[in-house]
Amino acid sequence: MAERRALWVCGGLALLALAAAAAFLALNIRGNVWFALELRATRLAALVVVGVAVAVSTVVFQTVTGNRILTPTIMGLDALYALIQSLLVLTLGALGYAGLDPRLKFIGETALLSALALALFLPMLRARLDMTLMLLAGVVTGLLLRSLQALVERVLDPNDFAVASAAGFASFNLVHPELLAVGGLVTAAGCALAWRARHALDVAALGADPAVSLGIDWRRLVAGLLMLVAVLVAVSTALVGPVVFLGLLVVALAERLVGTRRHSALLPAAALLAVVVLVGGQALLQHGLGGASVLAVVVEFVGGLVFLTLLIAESRRR
Repeated sequence: MAERRALWVCGGLALLALAAAAAFLALNIRGNVWFALELRATRLAALVVVGVAVAVSTVVFQTVTGNRILTPTIMGLDALYALIQSLLVLTLGALGYAGLDPRLKFIGETALLSALALALFLPMLRARLDMTLMLLAGVVTGLLLRSLQALVERVLDPNDFAVASAAGFASFNLVHPELLAVGGLVTAAGCALAWRARHALDVAALGADPAVSLGIDWRRLVAGLLMLVAVLVAVSTALVGPVVFLGLLVVALAERLVGTRRHSALLPAAALLAVVVLVGGQALLQHGLGGASVLAVVVEFVGGLVFLTLLIAESRRR
């Protein structure tokens, strides 16, 4: 029964995703149709890549940590991304920052973000796998990086400050096509690895001791999954910027739709729901409301409300 429900939910979400994509591509199209379609197709691809990467990484991260209200952004990657943008603007100026090679910038950001995540993960895994200590280290690192960013922004002139502030937020409209191929390949490979490990993830959701008793090499599994999460989050953040609450929003909704925590259902449902939210939301805001708001702001606001709801529900259970 649960498998049939999950199949119907995933099928419905796939149809919604296709409808959202068609609406995003076709609504209010004028002028040079092929040029407009090419531009919209690039943005559509960026929305799909980011949505899938964020959803899959959040599902895996929540399973490994055993906590349904955490997201990979607790590692401080969003703070590091914002600090990198501020340092680049400080060093190169607004014009120099705008003239940066997007491919070189993408590679550098992905490498630095992945390095930070691995620097947090690997020492903990080699020591005693204290997940609480690792999460605390991520929170402290994020606070430190945000403080450094605030310090850097204080020495910027107003024009450079405006550029650095805008660059620190997610933007789905300024994605370079040459970066999508690399980001898409990395995301596809990460999703394939997560799907291959779906049964091991089901066992890992039981906890460390039950998983070990069932024959799982817990340390090796968690190390590999956390590195997978680090790469997916780094790629999505380097493509469009930090998206803090999107993963929490879509995973919480997907879990309630499919009615199970089995990863064979949860992984595709969360990925499809992320595509529906991003593509459908962008189509609605851009073509239905005339660009009255920014998608990243709306997603973060709704995701923040979901986070507070989950937090209150968790506290009432205890």
